[in-house]
Amino acid sequence: MNNWPEGWSDDNRGSRYGRGSASAQPESARVMRQVRRGPAPSPGQAGYGGAPPYGGGVPQQPSYVNGGYAEPPGGYDSGYNTGQVYGSPGGRGPGGPGDDLYEPRPAPNWRRRIKVTAITVVTVLAVTSVATYFWADSKLNRDVDLSKVIDRPEAGEGTNYLIVGSDSRAGLSAEDKKRLRTGSAEGKRTDSMMILHTGSNGPTLISLPRDSNVTIPSYKGSDSGKLYQATGRQTKLNAAYAEDGPELLVRTVEANTGLHIDHYVEIGFGGFANIVDAVGGVEMDIPQDIKDTKSGADLKKGKQTLNGEQALAFVRTRYALRGSDLDRTKNQQKFLSALANQVATPSTILNPFKLYPTMGAGLDSLVVDKDMGLFDLASMFWAMKGVSGGEGKSMNMPISGNSPNGNLQWDSVKLKTLVSQLKNDETVTVSGN
Repeated sequence: MNNWPEGWSDDNRGSRYGRGSASAQPESARVMRQVRRGPAPSPGQAGYGGAPPYGGGVPQQPSYVNGGYAEPPGGYDSGYNTGQVYGSPGGRGPGGPGDDLYEPRPAPNWRRRIKVTAITVVTVLAVTSVATYFWADSKLNRDVDLSKVIDRPEAGEGTNYLIVGSDSRAGLSAEDKKRLRTGSAEGKRTDSMMILHTGSNGPTLISLPRDSNVTIPSYKGSDSGKLYQATGRQTKLNAAYAEDGPELLVRTVEANTGLHIDHYVEIGFGGFANIVDAVGGVEMDIPQDIKDTKSGADLKKGKQTLNGEQALAFVRTRYALRGSDLDRTKNQQKFLSALANQVATPSTILNPFKLYPTMGAGLDSLVVDKDMGLFDLASMFWAMKGVSGGEGKSMNMPISGNSPNGNLQWDSVKLKTLVSQLKNDETVTVSGN
């Protein structure tokens, strides 16, 4: 049985390539349906049996005529020689070279990206800085009104801060008082007093011993507003604070020195210890073994990092020191300068997990005058850092001996020179005890 289409047989196949063929040449015209390279039929041109032409560049296909496939006009071209498939010129798929889907991605604009990133970072830092400023400013306890101080000396060059460490136990629990060895005395007294002068010739830190002999001047009561006339009464300096608070203390310092005090800063026991703990402790070089049952100090000679409890005991110790209060004021100066230096280090300033707790602990416990701003406070700490770094000078108020009542008497000649140099913002040449 012959399965070939009509008119086809093995006899009329001729010399063809394929099964049973002796020829090495492939058949020429009979092929499977393929696409043809060339333009699509023009509109109106008949396709298969007069059917509308194919669109989208599909070429005319060969037709089956008289038992075989006829080649399309213009000859057969498979399109394989150029890689063209289904009418897509250049073999790039639908749409050809002009298709936007295949356009190369533009190179990133790094200059624009860097600019946008820089603007974003600056904006975030600016917003954070402003928010931090208002947060910190709102935490300052501006409870001291220096406008109540009467008969004040004229202000000189530079800025003078009166820094006071009080024995205030405000905010301390019974357990805290026991741990910090503060006792439970009522009221507040001053444990330390210092004058910090800042100016163009470097900072100068001057300790005022609490047992300094002073004359209580006339003053106006901070609460009552009543005017109290001077009687020539002489007493210890820290008694002025105990009698009528910060305003009378400022009035007494100014009246006995002739130096104008621009700002007042006070910190209590608990706040002091909290600041030290928040900053991670302060490294100190202890000059000698110290053991004092009253302050709770139990320290060995040499370099060590003091926590809040140890630091408070260190700055309060006086009975275990040969020079008593004079040696204690020197230790207080050293420690406060070291603390300021620790607070101002990049490891604290650039670490928000350290900076904000330190600022919170410090600002919550500080009492300042009504005109004190954050920049004034920052200037004070920076100046104290300068003292520890050797850029300034630290000293005790010059002492000439003991007064008849047993208090420490200031050296009047050296005091006059010292005040003159501070008022004129000159380099201090006077030495203290």
